[in-house]
Amino acid sequence: MPTARPRVVIVGAGFGGLNAARALRRADVDVLVIDQHNFHTFQPLLYQVATAGLDAGDIAHQVRGIFARQRNVRFLMARVGAVDWDAREVELESGTREPFDYLIVAAGAVYHDFGTPGVFEHGFVLKSLHEAVALRSHMLRQFERAAADEGHIDRGGLTFVIVGAGPTGVEMAGAMVELFDRVLPKDYPELDVGRAKVVLLEMTDHVLAPYGERSRAYAERVLRRRGVDLRLGTAVQEVHADHVVLAGGERLGTATLIWAAGVRAHPIAEALGAPLGRASRVDLMPDLSLPDRPHAFVVGDMAGTTGSGGTLHPQVAQVAIQQGKHAAATIIRRLRGEDGRPFAYADRGQMAIIGRSAGVAELSRRLGGFRFTGFLGWLSWLFIHLIYLPGHQNRVNAFTNWTFNFLTYERHARLILDEETPRDEQVGRGTIVG
Repeated sequence: MPTARPRVVIVGAGFGGLNAARALRRADVDVLVIDQHNFHTFQPLLYQVATAGLDAGDIAHQVRGIFARQRNVRFLMARVGAVDWDAREVELESGTREPFDYLIVAAGAVYHDFGTPGVFEHGFVLKSLHEAVALRSHMLRQFERAAADEGHIDRGGLTFVIVGAGPTGVEMAGAMVELFDRVLPKDYPELDVGRAKVVLLEMTDHVLAPYGERSRAYAERVLRRRGVDLRLGTAVQEVHADHVVLAGGERLGTATLIWAAGVRAHPIAEALGAPLGRASRVDLMPDLSLPDRPHAFVVGDMAGTTGSGGTLHPQVAQVAIQQGKHAAATIIRRLRGEDGRPFAYADRGQMAIIGRSAGVAELSRRLGGFRFTGFLGWLSWLFIHLIYLPGHQNRVNAFTNWTFNFLTYERHARLILDEETPRDEQVGRGTIVG
């Protein structure tokens, strides 16, 4: 009788999970990838789906298709509810159990409302394709309502509020003003689309906090020049269905609030029985394993790992990719009877765009430390995102759409696809965690 091979269960088909499974392609193990969706979502481009720049299918790729040629990988569409450490099994919400010899948890992050009343009930977030399509449909519906009743504008129907001026908030604001200024006026000739407003609220005194001063100043300048109502040093106190209340007491009428103010680790982190740090990120051993559990690893946005300066690693795709590969390499070392090695993040830099021909790109010191703004920054962003999009067809579609949009100021994904439902259902029940 042949001996059963070690079984590696990976929870989550995001950047960390996918790269861990790929890195095990030549290992003498069987891999099970579990995710609640049957596709991988390229989350950095969700805002482009929400603003009609790309179709939902352009940034998603079927997980089974990704691993079609990797024979030691199997996929299961399910939700994980808990982990039984004694039995070495993950418990699915369906009640079934999946055994493991090694476990990699890569469930990502969820948006955090920081205790702000009303965010969950009335806000929109961008963590899934469903939420991006729901937001796009909601925004376009506001223009349809304004076209039928101009009083809808006076009530704040075309005032769109974004909370948080990090990369997601800045990119979303830039894409929205471009959509409103360049695309929608042709769709609504009977409507003064120029009355639509994008308000970007940031509680600190600058945008793009992780970036250098020059990049922050450039982004702020471009946002204001393109018509974004940027309000720094401004916090949200309460969110209601038709308005938000700012910390100073000002009431701002709006039918659309987009929450991009911060994230925390997925709630499954609390079920691992490990100590949690800031934003519920899991405290780990240097090799990414759980304390006293050398067979279990946490990677990506859930991992509470720090760099040489003691600061937490950023919750970005590059960290998740490198950690997924590192966890897989450590499992291979364990199978050989060798000790794991500490994880060391190789920072490659960061990028963001603020709409057409306007971007910022900061390469790390190990790559020369170059800084680009304007067209070069925008072009660098496009190139890198095309490289990391999974699937050749996705890359072709994204490149075709971006070229079409650039040459024609047209966006073909201006579709209202969902039924109008309460916003707490649209954000997916639990995507925002208080």
